[in-house]
Amino acid sequence: MIPYTSAARTGVQETMRLALFQPDIPQNLGAFIRLSAGLGVPLDIIEPCGFPVDDKRIRRAAMDYYDLATIVRHASWTGFQQAREARPAGRLVLLSTAGTALFPNVAFQAGDTLLLGRESAGVPAEVHEAADLSVRIPLRHGARSLNVALAAAMVLSEGLRQTQGFSEPS
Repeated sequence: MIPYTSAARTGVQETMRLALFQPDIPQNLGAFIRLSAGLGVPLDIIEPCGFPVDDKRIRRAAMDYYDLATIVRHASWTGFQQAREARPAGRLVLLSTAGTALFPNVAFQAGDTLLLGRESAGVPAEVHEAADLSVRIPLRHGARSLNVALAAAMVLSEGLRQTQGFSEPS
């Protein structure tokens, strides 16, 4: 488990982050970029993506929110893990239909990175094992899952509420 390190000890301001593991759908990437930009939360994109990705395509998906977003692209899962090691420690919180913790019962921390898997396949076992916490949104019987961007918005909003991470209104 990755230890939690406070901003007071590191001198670095902690913030929640969003991370996408090999996204499949460009429109969802656009929604994530808008969510990230609007709430001031950095976004990590773990490649390869299931569609061609370049700055022009990302700009198109993000519309006019691209310049407001903090986007970090990682060539692989290994590259993402190495980048996490260079930041103040925080938990890797996986949102998954197989999550063990129920969303309403989770206490979030300011340094948490919320990781979401591929729309078509989630994440592989090695990613599940690397997560410090796996969270499931309880759904009514017969419903498999929510749209990945919608699930991220729900959980990120609660995490920001709990950690006083919302920006002041402009």
